[in-house]
Amino acid sequence: MVRRTLHLILFSFLFTLTAFAVSGELKEKLAGLHDITHIELLESEHYTEKYLVRITQPVDHKRPEAGCFTQRVVISHVGFDRPTVVVTEGYGGAYALNPHYREELSQLLHANLVFVEHRYFLESTPEPLDWDYLTAENAAYDLHHVTATFKQLYSGKWISTGISKGGQMTMIYCAYFPADVDFAVPYVAPLNRSVEDDRQEAFLRKVGSKAERKKIKDFQTEILKRKEAMIPLLADFCHEKELTFRIPVEEVLDYCVLEYAFALWQWGTPVSAIPPLTSDDRMLFHHLIDISNPDYFAENQPAGSFFVQAARELGYYGYDCKPLKKYLTIKSSKGYLEKIMLPETAGSTEFNPALYHKVFNFLKDNDPKILWIYGETDPWSATRAPGFKGKKNGQIYIQPRGSHRTRIHTMPQGMKEKIIAQLQAWLAE
Repeated sequence: MVRRTLHLILFSFLFTLTAFAVSGELKEKLAGLHDITHIELLESEHYTEKYLVRITQPVDHKRPEAGCFTQRVVISHVGFDRPTVVVTEGYGGAYALNPHYREELSQLLHANLVFVEHRYFLESTPEPLDWDYLTAENAAYDLHHVTATFKQLYSGKWISTGISKGGQMTMIYCAYFPADVDFAVPYVAPLNRSVEDDRQEAFLRKVGSKAERKKIKDFQTEILKRKEAMIPLLADFCHEKELTFRIPVEEVLDYCVLEYAFALWQWGTPVSAIPPLTSDDRMLFHHLIDISNPDYFAENQPAGSFFVQAARELGYYGYDCKPLKKYLTIKSSKGYLEKIMLPETAGSTEFNPALYHKVFNFLKDNDPKILWIYGETDPWSATRAPGFKGKKNGQIYIQPRGSHRTRIHTMPQGMKEKIIAQLQAWLAE
């Protein structure tokens, strides 16, 4: 027993020395990369080492004279000889700093992780703020620069991945730079063709069972029938949360009710969670805001950059007012994004479908190795990537009754095994 203990102590000592040696080697390599301006050691429960770095990017990749900004990137290291996953985050990346954070593909493939915060979000926001440079093309060039930079350290297979808007960015990145990665795995990624893509509205008219849809509509109707009681509750809630709006509180309630069905299905809330319609006002109100919080429509919320992108080129969804028209204050929700959610500094916007056509045509005319993950009852699956006949590589997997939280590990066992086998096969090629 004593001898074994000594062996364990010696092994631990040698492992610690090795870790320090590797740590010094990685930090030295990071410091030698061009355009890296900051390196900060982070804690991690899952990776051998983890660093926050900042990489200098042109504000406009086609006009370097427009200036530069620094983009936040998190490097999670397992080995120089391992594959590397680049996360094409669609929003801010503060959560990747958490020591508990572990991205699913990186875990499945025992891969390094290069996590890229999206431009114009959190600490990757240029100053001064010029919305004209917040384009999908510039974001794709950001990723190209990041990937080219860290390929100097990691020469193995590269995989791109992202969730939701990040998955949308994964597809965009592939369309602009198809040779940058060996394969891609977008999760729950939409490909919208207009600023109010009506495919989601049609989806909500058919998703789930007839009984489930009726229960949802009955709840929405009951909220609106009790408008006289709901509006004071909503006004107090918004005052407490310091939420401000460009529209009257009566209209805020309308939009919360319209958003309710989309949000409930998106996040997989069971219809059984809807309280009885005989419940008191407060119980119904709190269920409504638990699912469809008014902060989503507030003017002082942090999603302005996303709404600019949605209105200009990423697209979004609209609301079908007809089933509730009798009880709504608003006559129509048409143009709601620009009316109540866009930053005032963005000015008037017009949707350009060119990006949709670029990605659609790239997928139609090519056969990239892309494996899509979707949830069956997630409204975003209504605008999922198109499946084209005769393609060998493109594969779409849909989790039965899955929501926007669908991941590889939530798939049925047989489907999960098939997905992992495909990823391993691509890695081995």
